[in-house]
This record gives sequence, structure tokens and C-alpha cells, in this order.
Amino acid sequence: MMLLVPADVLRPRRVDEHFAPEANAARAAGLEVALVDHDALASADGTDGADRAVARVPEAGAAAVYRGWMLRAERYAALERALARRGVTLRTSAERYRRAHELPGWYEALKSVTPRSVWTSGTGRAAFDAARAALGPGPAVLRDHVKSMKHYWDQAAFIPDLADAEGAWAVATRFLSLRADDLVGGFVLRRFETFASAEVRTWWWDGTCRLVGPHPDTPDDAPPADLDLAPVEPLVAGLSLPFVTVDLARRTDGTWRVIELGDGQVSDRPTTIAPESLIALLTTATPHRA
Repeated sequence: MMLLVPADVLRPRRVDEHFAPEANAARAAGLEVALVDHDALASADGTDGADRAVARVPEAGAAAVYRGWMLRAERYAALERALARRGVTLRTSAERYRRAHELPGWYEALKSVTPRSVWTSGTGRAAFDAARAALGPGPAVLRDHVKSMKHYWDQAAFIPDLADAEGAWAVATRFLSLRADDLVGGFVLRRFETFASAEVRTWWWDGTCRLVGPHPDTPDDAPPADLDLAPVEPLVAGLSLPFVTVDLARRTDGTWRVIELGDGQVSDRPTTIAPESLIALLTTATPHRA
């Protein structure tokens, strides 16, 4: 298997510094490592741009896993096509990447273990108000199909009461201004729940949890020993996604809840998880805990 990582912007023959530890661990484990020009891919229009982005990937009949910066689903699809022309097959197809990367792709399968959510296609006021009415009054968290603006919690993420139409739209308007061209899909409104723990990031390979560690936002908070994945395991397995992360937190009533599912190729590794641990889950069959 081949590991694909972003090239350094200023030194394109080298690995991007953020992913260099994983690239080194992959080489030590016997994996081939190849460079992708992320900026060219993210801004490319048409076939030629995607082909330029993968020009340094060897032409070989190989399966590949990408570990890099987040890509919009359509850019990932362009990456898949460009690699196929070089005889390289991404282990996660473009369709499966979108299903993991965007909340509407995974929500139905996990709705029993995650906050109730509704979403829109597009960002018009009428669609937002319809989603607001569908979720009903009370507090909610706003995001798009991929990402929230949680670091702007009071301005662009938390809505105290969806019954307050103008107050809710003010939060949505601020969210739109911050996400700008990076916005994906439309609005997502999620019922607010109160949590009593830091988030835990779990890493899943072929439907099995293979690595448990802290969330990148709280890298020094070790996962509690009583983390209960039993309600989640069959649901994640049922999605048939090759490589995903699932972030969980303990609600104040003691129940573990899914905060997010994401494609593992573009999920950040907390600094307190050794790169060797992440590479090991791609190459071995032994579940372990960071």
C-alpha cells in the first residue's frame, strides 16, 4: 500500500512539515510514500489540474491511502480520477469519502447515538427557517455539512433558542461570513446537548475501532477507561466505510454520544498520539489504545 501526503508548498520535493512524522513512520513500516500537490488539487479546474497535482505519484498498480489536508468531495473525486490514470486506486472511493466527510452521508445510520439534526441544501433564509421549524424550539448548534465555527461559539455556532427567528438568523449570517467560500452544502442545525467530558477521537479501519485517543483540541486529556463503544460499533460497521474517525463525548447523564464522524484520511492526529500508532492501524490487525 502507498501513503499519499501533501508536499511542502515552498519545497515541493519534501513532505509538508505537518505530515512529515507520519510519512517517516510509514517509510519505517515499509510503505511507499508519495507526494501530492494539495494547493494545485484544491484549486484545480478540470483534468489537467488534477493530473499536475499527482505528477510525483509513481505510476504503479497500487492501493493508496491519503493523509492530508481536508478536500471538498468534488476535489477528492478529481484526485481519485487522476490517480486512476496512473494505475493507483484510493482505498476510499470518492462516494465513500463524501459519505464520511459530510454529515448528511452518515447521520441516518448514527441518528440514535448523536444529537438530532436537520439540514438544508443552500444557504437561503427560507430554507434555514424551514430547518429551524423542523428541529423545533430550544437551543441548537449551527454548522455546515462539514464543519462548524465552534471557536466563534457565541457569534456563529450556538443558537440559544430556535424560536427566536431573528436571533437564529443573526448567528447564521455570521456563520456565512466566516465560512465564506469554504462553506459546504448548506446549514446543519443540531440539537444542543450538554456534555461533561472532553471529546475522544476514535479511529476505525474496516468498521473496527483500532485506536482510541484524545481529540486534537484537547491532546493532553487521556480518554477515560470507561468509554463505551458498544452502542456505536455495529452502526459504524454498517456504514461500510474503510477508514473513519468518530469523535465522542459523555453527556451529563453519562451517555456517550457521537459528536462527529469524519473520513480518517483528513482527520487531524493529536500531537500526543505517536505517528507510528496511526500508521500501525493501516498495516496491522491488532486494535490498541493510545
